[in-house]
Amino acid sequence: MAANIFKKKAKFLMLNLDNQHWLESIGIQQQHLSAGAEGLTSAEANVRIARYGENIISVIKKSSLVLQFLSRFRNPLVILLLVASAVSAFTADLVSFVIIVCMVVFSVTLDFIQEHRAENAAQALRRSVAVKATVLRDQNLTEVNVELIVPGDVVLLSAGDLVPADGLIIEADDFFVNQALLTGEPYPIEKHSTNKIEPEINQAPLELDAAINVVFAGTHVVSGSAKILVCVTGSHTALGDISSALNITPPPTAFEQSVYRFGMLILRLTFFLVLFVLLVILLQHRPWLESFMFALALAVGLTPELLPMIITVTLSRGAIRMSHQHVIVKRLSAIHNLGSMDILCTDKTGTLTEAKIRLERHLDYAGMDSERVLLWAYLNSFFETGLKSPLDEAILRHETLNVSAWQKLDEVPFDFERRRVSVLLSNQNDRFLVVKGACEDVLHLCNRYELSSMEISLLDANKLSKLNLRAVELAQQGFRVLGIAWRKVESGHMHANVSDEAELVFAGFAAFLDPPKISASSALAKLQKSGITIKIVTGDSELVTQYVCRQLELNVKGVLTGAEIVQMSDEALRAKVNSINLFCRVTPALKSRVITALKQRGHVVGYLGDGINDAPALHLADVSISVDTAVDVAKDAADLILLTHDLNVLHQGVVEGRRTFGNIMKYVMMGTSSNFGNMFSMAGAALFLPFLPMLPIQILLNNLLYDLSEITIPFDNVDTEYLKKPRQWDMKFIRNFMLLVGPVSSIFDFLTFYVMLNVFNAKEGLFRTGWFVESIVTQVLVIFIIRTRRNIFKSKPNSWLVYTSLLIVGVAITLPFTSIGAYFGFSPLPIKFFTILLTMGIGYLVMVEFVKRWFYRVYNKSKF
Repeated sequence: MAANIFKKKAKFLMLNLDNQHWLESIGIQQQHLSAGAEGLTSAEANVRIARYGENIISVIKKSSLVLQFLSRFRNPLVILLLVASAVSAFTADLVSFVIIVCMVVFSVTLDFIQEHRAENAAQALRRSVAVKATVLRDQNLTEVNVELIVPGDVVLLSAGDLVPADGLIIEADDFFVNQALLTGEPYPIEKHSTNKIEPEINQAPLELDAAINVVFAGTHVVSGSAKILVCVTGSHTALGDISSALNITPPPTAFEQSVYRFGMLILRLTFFLVLFVLLVILLQHRPWLESFMFALALAVGLTPELLPMIITVTLSRGAIRMSHQHVIVKRLSAIHNLGSMDILCTDKTGTLTEAKIRLERHLDYAGMDSERVLLWAYLNSFFETGLKSPLDEAILRHETLNVSAWQKLDEVPFDFERRRVSVLLSNQNDRFLVVKGACEDVLHLCNRYELSSMEISLLDANKLSKLNLRAVELAQQGFRVLGIAWRKVESGHMHANVSDEAELVFAGFAAFLDPPKISASSALAKLQKSGITIKIVTGDSELVTQYVCRQLELNVKGVLTGAEIVQMSDEALRAKVNSINLFCRVTPALKSRVITALKQRGHVVGYLGDGINDAPALHLADVSISVDTAVDVAKDAADLILLTHDLNVLHQGVVEGRRTFGNIMKYVMMGTSSNFGNMFSMAGAALFLPFLPMLPIQILLNNLLYDLSEITIPFDNVDTEYLKKPRQWDMKFIRNFMLLVGPVSSIFDFLTFYVMLNVFNAKEGLFRTGWFVESIVTQVLVIFIIRTRRNIFKSKPNSWLVYTSLLIVGVAITLPFTSIGAYFGFSPLPIKFFTILLTMGIGYLVMVEFVKRWFYRVYNKSKF
């Protein structure tokens, strides 16, 4: 299916019907789009947005708010409750019917409102880092979000840009595009405007690679520049057709998998407990409807139904707090991954260094300053139209030279495998291929070296060794070294290719300095103190990188070069990767291998990068991080965008991620232990009481009030020691905590049963009321014990958590004395009961505090 779509789309876009001249085909396109090379007006662009829609590849069609709200009633437990309420209505129990329906609607509404607000906040943050494109509007160059590109727009593209839509190339200059997203072909393809289509292309079904004058949405520019006329946008593009046809669902993230495993744990527990209670009650020949309602209420009581809302609100609040720290979150689940990250892989330039590269020296073979070396380097950088690096910019800033006598004929663009760029130049009657690149690669291609402008000597093994040694000495001093070489070619030589890069004359060295960031050393220390291992993955040499590490006081534990990694199997790399923290001279493909090996070792890996060569690694990392000045393809792949180029900002983001994860875990631990304890007590009481220990409607009210007391957890404070190391979901930890702390509450529940039956001789109504109040009071107040691993008096909770908790306790105590309480089957309690309740409550909290400390002490020693 994909191949047919490509053929159809390519055939449509070529628009060269009946072998008409290129300009005529452009005329057809102009007539069709009512647009030309001068672009659109802003007014016309707005009209076309309304006509064609936004330029979004994968449009997630959201239903109306009403339908979104109603969809939440598809929850199986909610459906069961509504069915049960309908049965109550048919059996004339209208009070239960009204109360159950109202409580279900209230719970669903609360969840819907909170998640909707959180989603809006996240969308606003994502829009603030939208990828932009340069277009001609009102005959002026302007930047707009790619979503606002319309058919008829003229877009300017350069190295590092994402192609925003399918379109025809109007102008191109050494324009290479990577189409791996669509074709799987890893090598860039040169694109250019043509006056006609080659006969073989016109006579055969068109493949995507054959559309040499067409660019496709989602691909990215590797080198060169171009001007394109947008033909189709959004879901009508080739990528849009593929996306809709294949409908591929992305794999679940680590966070989603953890939530799923937690859900299955609760589901299994709920199923067996409810089945047991239902069987016991039915064997006691109690009314089937009452038994069914009680079992349903138990199921709801065990289910942390507010968990999705708590997660969404907590992550959204974390995203907003991180935005205040100059970290923009594009994907909310990345906050969890950031808090769990134990390895950060980062490039060197711009992260550990200032990215203010200066050309410090231009040296000949003897290590003396040479203006001729500067000239060759300047010519290469000046006429290069592909991917200009910071090194090129440093050369051009160093000194302005007059190159008016030179003319560019062709170029072999830079790529990350060759690690060099060549330009073919003419100077009057002479033609030269000028090469600039990684020093060892350039020297490998040379068989001569330049003594002076008039003298050239053969490059023998001894001299080659001395030149390599000089490059090493410069690198050890912290210089980034490029080799500069040239070759005179025949006068008829019009085009350059990789095979021309041979038998070169070595001119000399260009030595650059990029000083380490002043703030990087302290930031690295903070990250490592927080349990994060720093690994540098760079294309730079190991000598320069080690020099920077010494300046930043970052201990080098081991070094692997790209050449060494190439010789290693995946198994060997996986065995070695933990003990290495410097990976140097690595290509994009090798970066991906390093990331994959670390993940296979069970690490949560973050990757920080901002270049085209970082895109594959960004896609692979558990949490991908880029900066706002990165190339489009890097920003598009990133989960998080740093607005400040400082690792201290990243450290603050890590802390916020752990704070967010900590608050999610509070709800999980409090909800599971408290709910399990209450449901265990109800199951036990059902075995010996001649009546139900609590009415189904009272169980639901208990569960609702408890959840309301916890809705402020996303705003709670987190202990500083909890933030000091990475945190991940641990199902064994959650299960054991629930099985240990839950029964503690059951002990005091059974004590309450004894008091109500033997001290107050309570009948059904008074018994249920006393247990309801005791259950809510202890269940809510224990929040302050479970929320921290510290002593309760040494960890300050957020004020809002205190207010909501005390409010719910007050409601539970006063409810039996109100007319509303009568509708729930409650009776006024004697004053003596509250004295006993105070004593039992204090005893319960002290016991939970003791059990909690024992649990953490054992867990810290043996990973309980």
